[in-house]
Amino acid sequence: MPMAITLPLPVHLSGRESPPLLPGIALCLIVTLAGYAGAAAERALFGKAWLEPLVLAILIGAAIRSLWTPGSRCHRGIAFSAKTLLEIAVVLLGLSVSAATILAAGPALLAGIAATVMLAIAASYGIGRLLRLPQRMALLIACGNAICGNSAIAAVAPVIHADGDDVAASIAFTAVLGVAVVLGLPLLGLALEMNATSYGALAGLIVYAVPQVLAAAAPFGAASVHMGTLVKLVRVLMLGPVCVALSLIAPRLALVAEPADAVVAGDVARPGLHQLVPWFILGFLALVALRAIGAVPEALVAPTGKASESLTVVSMAALGLGVDVRSVAHAGARVTAAVLLSLMALLGFALVLLTLLAML
Repeated sequence: MPMAITLPLPVHLSGRESPPLLPGIALCLIVTLAGYAGAAAERALFGKAWLEPLVLAILIGAAIRSLWTPGSRCHRGIAFSAKTLLEIAVVLLGLSVSAATILAAGPALLAGIAATVMLAIAASYGIGRLLRLPQRMALLIACGNAICGNSAIAAVAPVIHADGDDVAASIAFTAVLGVAVVLGLPLLGLALEMNATSYGALAGLIVYAVPQVLAAAAPFGAASVHMGTLVKLVRVLMLGPVCVALSLIAPRLALVAEPADAVVAGDVARPGLHQLVPWFILGFLALVALRAIGAVPEALVAPTGKASESLTVVSMAALGLGVDVRSVAHAGARVTAAVLLSLMALLGFALVLLTLLAML
């Protein structure tokens, strides 16, 4: 399921042999290394990386694209990095989900987290549409806000055929707000006089990325970090079902273009299995199941997670190289409002859940 990339020329050159993959991939790797170098510089200067390599890769790629248009030899490799490498990264992400740890949380908390995620997606999507954002952009923001920020946006994008501008704008604004949440959430926890367990649960429900959850929960101690990590893992687990659901409803929401001859007497032809459930979502769920039954050595989990993270950064570098910065800037005010209001809705749902579970 292709993700559109804004490039000056098509990937396939009419009447010519397709260009090689290597030049475009090499360019994406250079941008990726620059993103990691930037994050390392942040840690050296400030003690932590406020902008993660994934975000820096998009920003650097977009900056390069605004100053220089990659040649036609790079197009195929950039498109491959933005689509195929991203899909592989989503598959590998499945090994990061520990079913045993999740089940230890208890049915009430698990059900509450799942309900919170679904309510947050619905509310955020509604907010986006009220602000007249396109359907794809509204869905990207909704899933990023409710599940796991950048990773969810990157995973959902190919399912709904989101283009590069929408993905880059969603990730850019979500990333900035994610940093603000890490800084501000401990102050809210102190104001509400929350204990370590309840605050950890709140951090796991609100904060976008797993490393950010650790940073946000750390001021309340080890118990807060453990609870925050557990709740966050459950949110990440929701990524698979949400992507499957979106792949089922995308044709009905006109998110996936149907061929002209597929509509007969007002009825849309039934899509095939590969259209309903993308291969990378099946792969994600398969790895979750394999780890749950002990078929995957635990020694592979950490390296696989790192590989998934690295491939995602490479794909985001490719995305940045195909982004029209003017389109991102044009959508800025409405996207910012949608992200802020979506976060407020998620916070409200989270506080209600913790109150119902007598954790607040």
